[in-house]
Amino acid sequence: MTEPASDDPQQLTAYLAADGFREPLLEELGPEVEVHDRLILAPGPARPAAWAQNVWHGVERIPIASIKDGARALKTRGRNWGLWPLGHFRRAQLIQDLLPHVGAKPLVFPAPVPTAPFGSWTLLEPDLILAAAHCSSPFRHGEARFVENREAPPNRAYLKLWEALTLARRYPGPGDRCVDLGASPGGWTWVLQQLGADVLSIDKAPLDPAIAALPRVTHRQQSAFALDPGEVGPVDFLCSDVICYPARLLRLVESWLASGLVRNFICTIKFQAETDHATARAFAAIPGSRVLHLHHNKHELTWMKLDQ
Repeated sequence: MTEPASDDPQQLTAYLAADGFREPLLEELGPEVEVHDRLILAPGPARPAAWAQNVWHGVERIPIASIKDGARALKTRGRNWGLWPLGHFRRAQLIQDLLPHVGAKPLVFPAPVPTAPFGSWTLLEPDLILAAAHCSSPFRHGEARFVENREAPPNRAYLKLWEALTLARRYPGPGDRCVDLGASPGGWTWVLQQLGADVLSIDKAPLDPAIAALPRVTHRQQSAFALDPGEVGPVDFLCSDVICYPARLLRLVESWLASGLVRNFICTIKFQAETDHATARAFAAIPGSRVLHLHHNKHELTWMKLDQ
């Protein structure tokens, strides 16, 4: 999500890099940036930045005379604030302590995303706050956290789909047909089935037996790339966590797009040693698309295209 362009030459945007992935974000943003560890400042309105865990829009540099003055300045700009600690930690925390307390309990999936505006700030110098009352993520610092199920899912990949569906504000349900490509051992299939959908799971490897035995789950041991969209028929959600090169996934997605049979897509774009920015941009260029780094992603991005 980006803000409209502005003619204000003083406009400033901050990008919080996903943990461990500052370099891909710097490659996206290009030159003329100011780097503060994971927080990167760039002039102008927000640029495409899939590797940003959170984007701070309309950043202000706010001189302050005291701790109370800093808290007062933030309160006049918004109610909910999350401190991103860069330095001057004790002073920054004293300011944060004077702001209204905002709970950060993990979500119980499925749950709606928070709707109240959530601002971010940091203390660049003892007398200088950097703050933005509006951020791209509804979660503090872009960190979507859930009450985890540590028993039923066969792996932790299910958290990626929980996060994607939560941010999409759309869920499959009873009567929906879902295809899960690269399904083994079955974490995503488990999510879709638990929401009430009928799931066709595709992978050359078997599913976890407990997942394969669930009602409304059909597993085919075959390659996702050999699956014929026309043979499958209409699909409400096509989900893919397939391990493959991004360009190959793009070709797979394009074949499903051409079929016109899929209403919603959620796919993981997995990278090898280097980040394939060109293919990521090709995914983002598909009309109606969104490409982002989820809190639960690793060296990968998530591509979503939802039915309007």
